[in-house]
Amino acid sequence: MATYAIGDIQGCYGPLRRLLDLCRFNPRHDRLWLVGDLVNRGPHSLAVLRFVKSLGSRAVTVLGNHDLTLLIVAAGHRKPSPDDTFNPILRAPDRDELLHWLRHRKMMHVERGFAMVHAGLLPQWSIVKALKLAREVETELRGDDHEKFLRKLYGNKPNRWDDDLQGIKRMRVIVNAMTRMRICTLAGRMEFAHKGKPFHLPIGYVPWFSVPQRKNRGTTILCGHWSALGLFANANVIALDTGCLWGGELTALRLEDQRLFQYACAARRGVKRWR
Repeated sequence: MATYAIGDIQGCYGPLRRLLDLCRFNPRHDRLWLVGDLVNRGPHSLAVLRFVKSLGSRAVTVLGNHDLTLLIVAAGHRKPSPDDTFNPILRAPDRDELLHWLRHRKMMHVERGFAMVHAGLLPQWSIVKALKLAREVETELRGDDHEKFLRKLYGNKPNRWDDDLQGIKRMRVIVNAMTRMRICTLAGRMEFAHKGKPFHLPIGYVPWFSVPQRKNRGTTILCGHWSALGLFANANVIALDTGCLWGGELTALRLEDQRLFQYACAARRGVKRWR
């Protein structure tokens, strides 16, 4: 049995299936860990959702910002942007079933010495604390009042953690850190405008994983979200978003032996040994 951690798919169903062929993925024995953003911007988000859902417990998925955006749009709390590619899902006969399934995915997964989250973790959070906070959000998403929760979820404020935060402000900080954060200050104040490479950052900000003495540094964190960062492994962080949607590659890491598999949108194929 093998476990493959895969970066942001974003509706790129063809590259996903070709990458799995390259890995020789066997759904009867192997598992997938997906770092979130299954959907949006790519052409075949509906096919991706249907396929991952069909894998049942063989696929572990954490929610990304685009996945949450789909839920918010589907609930009628925001209109799709011109770049969104949600319509095939919203018009599908199995729409409600797929959205229900997506709403019940995790915010964070911890197993076998790895923690998986879409974007990152604030430096004040240990793995144990972050997992507890993730469960708070999951409870809201899966509850009877989830549409009310989704209506208030968007927003950049507050932009830092405080243990005394309550209600939607508390939920918003957790969600923004886990699904949107790229950079923060040493005190954990987040900034969401910077989406480029980790250079020329606003004064006082660093990549979230570069904060000295962050409390979650003892566990290897698997993440995605930051396509401009590319494939990255340092400080117990492995970032797997290699920009398949933008003409890059879709990347899988086999956790058992650290073997890296990549499928390029330009029909280039490769298998590499990594670290």
